[in-house]
Amino acid sequence: MNYSVVVVDDHFLLSQAIGGLVQDFKNFKVLYLCKNGQELLDKFETPQNIPDLVLMDIKMPILNGIETTEQLRKKYPNVKVLALSIEEDEYTILKMLRAGAKGYLMKDIKKDILEEALLQVMKNGHYYTNTVSQILMESLEKETDTELKEKEIEFMKLACTDMNYKQISEAMFCSYKTVEGYRDSLYKKLGIKNRIGLVLFAIHHNMFTP
Repeated sequence: MNYSVVVVDDHFLLSQAIGGLVQDFKNFKVLYLCKNGQELLDKFETPQNIPDLVLMDIKMPILNGIETTEQLRKKYPNVKVLALSIEEDEYTILKMLRAGAKGYLMKDIKKDILEEALLQVMKNGHYYTNTVSQILMESLEKETDTELKEKEIEFMKLACTDMNYKQISEAMFCSYKTVEGYRDSLYKKLGIKNRIGLVLFAIHHNMFTP
């Protein structure tokens, strides 16, 4: 079965190169290329232009990847988004995952990893691997029987939002230090190292839906 893909990237030569790679993959065909999110949404107004999967850059003019992904999640929930970016900071990755991306890849990945990621997203619904999250997902894939306290679960769900830790402490009616305690306890229990890990764990265990 061939899956249809659209590449969204404001660097035309790069999007052409990515499109060429994907076109050579056995189970995929590239419908077209777009230079930003608005152009993609405009194309979607024609049903024949709606693909199975979008390879989405993040920093783009007019409408960036995060904003576009949020709109796709609401208007075209069956279209899967796989982020392909040079951005590797925690804040950007969290924003993209919350927006609804099914995976997050760096642009320096190898060709075979890109192909595997595309296949996994279409078959399993997600694929998380890059220099930031690969180790996290390997640990999260292992089922855990660790018992989480009610307050720790409440904190985790709030950590999946845009709130900073001060705002979370106010929402939970506790001190900033107590919130840090919940965070550190979860890091230790779940074997993760940062907030991205909390979000991925929550998504993986259906505690948070992007």
